[in-house]
Amino acid sequence: MEQPFQLTSEVRNAHLIISTNGYVNNVGGEAIATEFEKYFGEGVRKVIINLAHSKVVNSIGMSFLIEIIERLSESGGRLVFTNLDPAVEKMLTIMGLFGYAGKADTVEDALHTLSDRN
Repeated sequence: MEQPFQLTSEVRNAHLIISTNGYVNNVGGEAIATEFEKYFGEGVRKVIINLAHSKVVNSIGMSFLIEIIERLSESGGRLVFTNLDPAVEKMLTIMGLFGYAGKADTVEDALHTLSDRN
């Protein structure tokens, strides 16, 4: 039986880090978007989504991630995905999302990437 979707978040040095656990479908995607909106409203514009414990992202989950990328792009922000399962990374690549969002091996690497961009 599949575990229910869960996420944790923290703000570290003005960077929002959202770590997911479970299938990113409509429920998971909406949870990520809701968490993002809470901090976006507070002015956070650098976001890391750690997908280490999410091995599947379906099309509805992907639509929520695209919406986050668009919101950040419009406001001068940036999103970096970390700890990607090869299948999820392939899907993001095929969809061309790495032209609009970054990727890093770890959360620490993503923090450095976003900090270097100022």
